[in-house]
Amino acid sequence: MAGFKMEAELWREGYRLVAGVDEAGRGPLAGPVVAAAVILPMQWPGGWPETQRLDDSKRLSPGQRNALFETIRKYALAWRVRAIGPETIDRINILQATLLGMARAVAALDPAPDFVLVDGNQLPETGAPARAVVKGDRLSATIAAASILAKVARDRVMEAYHARYPQWDFARHKGYPTAAHREALSRHGPSPIHRASFRLKGGGPSAIPPCAGPR
Repeated sequence: MAGFKMEAELWREGYRLVAGVDEAGRGPLAGPVVAAAVILPMQWPGGWPETQRLDDSKRLSPGQRNALFETIRKYALAWRVRAIGPETIDRINILQATLLGMARAVAALDPAPDFVLVDGNQLPETGAPARAVVKGDRLSATIAAASILAKVARDRVMEAYHARYPQWDFARHKGYPTAAHREALSRHGPSPIHRASFRLKGGGPSAIPPCAGPR
């Protein structure tokens, strides 16, 4: 489980508003990449619920993530989620789209952070001192909270897209390149939310061809 060791060190150095930043959706063939930024308080009214421990969103069940999503929003001093759609991903590439989403999420925080912890090895524009933390969602509770916000928000976006484009079964695989998703692509071709620049691995078409329609 992620803890508050990094945050506590920064709090002792005088940084009071420490933000964590993470993303969800770099690997899928369809849908947006979603970034989240969150500032958790130094003091917890009533204490953080022991039954809802913060961790990397990938190591939590959907039920745990949904419960934590609500708890984080309740306790956070500030939080924001920003999505970057397939059209922009295709134009500037997934790394730059991810950094753009992170930068927008941080910029939207109110109050603004005075230090930012970012999952990974690259930093977006933050407007404040920042540190990149590899596997940060397993080391920092604040980054873990951001990973949960991003993951739940993106899953809900993909479930909404499923209602518009049910033949691709986005509610099931959330756009990731599963066997079922490959089969749907072979049968129906790309949807309006597929990333035209992403290549498939392990068989199937070498690239998703562009398609008409809004993104």
